[in-house]
Order: sequence, then structure tokens, then C-alpha cells
Amino acid sequence: MEIGISTFVETTPDVETGEVISHAQRLREVVEEIVLADQVGLDVFGVGEHHRKDYAASSPALVLAAAAPQTRRIRLSSAVTVLSSADPVRVFQDFATVDGISNGRAEIMAGRGSFIESFPLFGYDLNDYDQLFDEKLELLLKIRSSEKVTWEGRHRPAIHNLGVYPRPVQDPLPVWIGSGGNQESVIRAGLLGLPLVLAIIGGRPTQFAPLVELYKRAAAHAGHDVSKLAVGSHSHGFIAEETEKAADLFFPSTQYSMNVLGRERGWGHYDRNSFDNARSFEGALYVGDPETVARKIIHLRKNVGVTRFMLHVPVGSMPHHLVMRAIELLGTEVAPLVREEIAKWEAAGEPKE
Repeated sequence: MEIGISTFVETTPDVETGEVISHAQRLREVVEEIVLADQVGLDVFGVGEHHRKDYAASSPALVLAAAAPQTRRIRLSSAVTVLSSADPVRVFQDFATVDGISNGRAEIMAGRGSFIESFPLFGYDLNDYDQLFDEKLELLLKIRSSEKVTWEGRHRPAIHNLGVYPRPVQDPLPVWIGSGGNQESVIRAGLLGLPLVLAIIGGRPTQFAPLVELYKRAAAHAGHDVSKLAVGSHSHGFIAEETEKAADLFFPSTQYSMNVLGRERGWGHYDRNSFDNARSFEGALYVGDPETVARKIIHLRKNVGVTRFMLHVPVGSMPHHLVMRAIELLGTEVAPLVREEIAKWEAAGEPKE
């Protein structure tokens, strides 16, 4: 069971003061967060790609490259790379570079993206949303499997027996598929034999169990060894010494961010009742003291079958020292509890709850 952090490097207004920190400051803070995550023994850190004012990381690979020489063990991933509006050649080169700097710790998490700002920015038509992803994923996988590439598609100039460099330390360079729960994307990941990450940010996490089974059936149908396929989850959350303290600290920025997105997407108003329901034991928010969060991760592992859990923190903008403390608690207190429990299941054949 791998445990880590994901972030979108947000620069929303501080809910208390209205102050907005600069993109530069937030980027430097995230590098510090990655370094701390490595120091406290977490397994993976993912940085999301966005192209709008309230998110600072348009290039996850550059952020990860800045942290790579300062870390020793932690895996460095995008979360996600918006592959539909990117050039797969450049994506591969960027992450192969991170892989070289980190000596084999880079990963690509490829997704369609739930934000659409990158499409007009890079000259793509949203009407081609699905086709763009399919075509570019095909090219990315071809590049990682062969140094010399010949490929032709509709949305990018053809490549005729050209080399793509640098080559990564890892062979193959890991490519995960990020999904919000779309059956088509889950099936695609299974058929390709690629590891899957589910964004579990609403409803009941156990409701995702059928999607994991669908993924495994698709993989088995395509002849892949299901026992070797990883399934991850990305879920909002926050950890403090006491559960109510964690909830009170995490709610304001979460409410602000959820309501900004809600107005853009037609969601209902997000209030404290919505928040408290989501942080219940069966809810999708992993908020509380270390034992509370560990119990929820264990529950997710037993009932959904995830082999990687990524705590998305912060949601919105929170004071840097609070985020650092949450990362420290995840690594030093939550992760050991989860790993100890998993070791017991493995010794006993992993009984269900």
C-alpha cells in the first residue's frame, strides 16, 4: 500500500484576510512540501496541471524536477497531465528528464482533465475531447515502448522513424490513467494494462468498488496479469492532532473552493452540513486525527481494493505550516498504522471486513 500527497498548487484568496500569495511563493512552498513528504517516508507526491489564475502549476514536471535532487525515495508524479491538450513527445521528454534527475522515480498520470482552459490556450477544439485523448495516449505509449517512433494521427503531425530523447531510467516509464469514475476510461486503462487512479472526491468511496472490478475484468479480458495492476485513489483531506480541529481548519478553504467551482459548473451550495456529511466514516473526505484518517484509508483498501492512497491537501489556500504539519502526520502516524494493518491481512490472506 503506497501512501502519498497530491496538490493542485492553488493560489485562492486567504478566507480570513483576502490575501492572495504569488504563484512564485506557492511554487516554492510546494517544493518544500515534496521534500518533507520524502523525509517522513511517504511514497508518492503528485502535482496537478492547470492553466488558470488560481492555480500556480501549469508545468508539473518542472515542479517535480525542482524537488527531485532534494529527495531520495519518494516517487514524483503528475496528478494529472492533461494529455488531450499536450504534445505527447514533450510530455515524455519532460518526465524522462525528471526520471533521470531523480534516478528512476518519475511517473506520468495521464487524464483528460476536468478543467478546459488548456484547450483554447493550445488551439484544440473541445468537440475533439475524447478523440484527442485516445490518439495522444496511443502516441505516448508508443514513445515509451520504442526509441525510434513512426506514428500518424489526425491531431498532430506525423512522425517518421524519429528518436525521442532522453530515454528514462525506468523501462517502461510508468504511465497511470487518472479517472473521475468514467466507465470508458476505466475500461481503457484495463485493456491497456495501465495502472488506474480514481478521483474519489464525492459520494461514498465504497461505491467505486464496481469500477475497480470492471477495470480488472477488462484487464483480464486483454490478457494482463491482474495481480500486478495497481489501483490508486485521490481524495481530499486534512490531518491535525484532533479531529474537530482538523475539520475547523480545513472547512473554510474547502468551502470557498467548492463554491467557486460550483458556480462555474452548476453545483449546489457547499455548506458545513455538506462538509460534515462528507467527513463521516462512509464519506469521501479524509479529515480528522491520524487514527480517524487511518481507519478510513484501511476501510477503503478493504472494500475498494486500492493499492495507493493520495491525500489531496490543501483544497484552496491554507497556511503553509498547517499543510506541512498535515503531511508530517500522514507520514509519521497515519501511514504506519495503515501499513501495520495491511501487513496483518497479508499474513492472514487479506480477510474482508
